[in-house]
Amino acid sequence: MSQQAAVAPDFEGATGRWHALGTTAVLRAPSEQMTAARRAVEGELEAIDSAASRFLPESELSRLNRAAGSWTTVSPLLLQALALGIRGAALTGGAVDPTLGGELRGLGYDRDFAQLAHLPANRLLQYAVDPDQRSRRSRWAEIELCEDPPSVRLPAGVQIDLGATAKALAADRAAAAAHTATGAGVLVSLGGDISTAGDCPAGGWTIHVTDDHRSDGSAEGQTITIRDGGLATSSLVVRRWKHAGRDHHHILDPETGRPVNPHWRTASVAAADCTDANIASTAAIVLGQRATAWLAERQLPARLVAVDGAVKLLGGWPA
Repeated sequence: MSQQAAVAPDFEGATGRWHALGTTAVLRAPSEQMTAARRAVEGELEAIDSAASRFLPESELSRLNRAAGSWTTVSPLLLQALALGIRGAALTGGAVDPTLGGELRGLGYDRDFAQLAHLPANRLLQYAVDPDQRSRRSRWAEIELCEDPPSVRLPAGVQIDLGATAKALAADRAAAAAHTATGAGVLVSLGGDISTAGDCPAGGWTIHVTDDHRSDGSAEGQTITIRDGGLATSSLVVRRWKHAGRDHHHILDPETGRPVNPHWRTASVAAADCTDANIASTAAIVLGQRATAWLAERQLPARLVAVDGAVKLLGGWPA
């Protein structure tokens, strides 16, 4: 998941802000187009929640997880979301793994994050490695998809979590839908997963990249502009909780099924769309020191913040 880029408050049009998908949705559009744009965005968010939420018992994904081992008919939207999850795993060599739903549930992340026992944001980012911990077998390549009719078969015992792709997909779809509905340039941010569509304002869209997307722009970080595409920030600073006497965060190491022992506390990446940006920012957190070479090879603009606060810029990210 990604969640920590705030839309800086300098836009001359209208800004809508509301709670959705367990986070904050922000919409920026021309004032006269805001009603139609928001209606389009809300429709996409409701659709992705019904399709891909791990927390709604009646969602398609919840039903699919319960049916692991059997072919299950799904909507084209969930099929798209699952295909993107598999694509993310393939692009990252398995660093972004959609089959970690069972592990997240076992760590206590079995409900909306707002209902968990949160840890203070300034708490030391260290997670002890269990010496008896066994390596985990990743099974994302065993997921079977069929397009006609849209259907899926999960390997028996596998539970899907699409946190690294579904919210970013929702941002991309919502921005495209709002632009189609209005013909105007729009920006959609879902907890800091940012997607744009149409013409940008003069000078571009202004975004404050920081550890917490709820920032008003005054928090430590960097203010940048983008003209199109998407931007995502994955961070270990905010989405953390305590369960069974231990500290946890939401980005897991697919090799162990446990929270990544952090090298970077925050990774921000710009890409052609929000989905690819989020795949890359999540992978950077998982890959740790290896992330710099991985991002440089793909020529992705990125800003990485180490646990000690040191900042590394890659791929033409502005200084």
